[in-house]
Amino acid sequence: MTKRLLVSLVSAVGLLTAIALPLNQAYAQRNTTKDFVAPLVFQAAGPTIESIQGTVGAFRAALGDPNNANAPGPLPSGRREINWDGGGSATTISPTPFAGFLVIRGALFTTPGTGFVQAPPSGLADTFNNPTYADIFQPFSAPRLFSPIGSNVTETQFFVPGGGNIPAVTTGFGAVFADVDEPDGSGPGKKRGNRGASTLIEYFGVQGQLLFSSLVPASPGDGGLSFFGIVFDDPRIARVRITSGDVAPEPDDDGNRDIVVLDDFLFGEPQPLQ
Repeated sequence: MTKRLLVSLVSAVGLLTAIALPLNQAYAQRNTTKDFVAPLVFQAAGPTIESIQGTVGAFRAALGDPNNANAPGPLPSGRREINWDGGGSATTISPTPFAGFLVIRGALFTTPGTGFVQAPPSGLADTFNNPTYADIFQPFSAPRLFSPIGSNVTETQFFVPGGGNIPAVTTGFGAVFADVDEPDGSGPGKKRGNRGASTLIEYFGVQGQLLFSSLVPASPGDGGLSFFGIVFDDPRIARVRITSGDVAPEPDDDGNRDIVVLDDFLFGEPQPLQ
């Protein structure tokens, strides 16, 4: 049995035990070329950290060990992770582009909005002047979450860690999402109108071509967590665009609007363009 098949089986088991959702929410690019190879797909959602933990663990294994943390690259194997928790329980506001992890992890973040916030749920409530945010979001890795400000779009570009400005590609990328609501009105205590699925993740290649895109699985009620990630056989992802929720954070999370924030980002060791 090949390593790829083993990882596929681990992923499938994680999905079956973590969520009771249809697995047809992932959509490969409209690419009909014969050389296209679909990536491994990992997705899960549920009300607790444990609901997605197994799938996140399987995704880490597919990216590879070790966690290279802040070691200069490029390294031949392993992965990078960003959990936003380095500032403890403080609220940190950063401009766009946000280069705080560019050198140490190889990721640069941009948004059409004004910047980004890293904060615990109470800090999100203060930042967006909405007290309900202290109750509807839970972190996957405590204490902080992450969100764009003035937009619901986050773009990630990859660079060689330690190199600063050397463009790179990676084999895979995944993210944790907080409070992705169901679109069909079945969530307890929620009256959903005609709003559709709110959260999308898109993967792009070096030439800007769409490699893969998917809606992110939802969880009923407030405070749920979701995960979505993919892994290719070779480094080919140059950029990832996340649309988190229907609108930028600030209004209430209600029947017409789904407000979603982010937690851990995980990606394969960035490799320089050949």
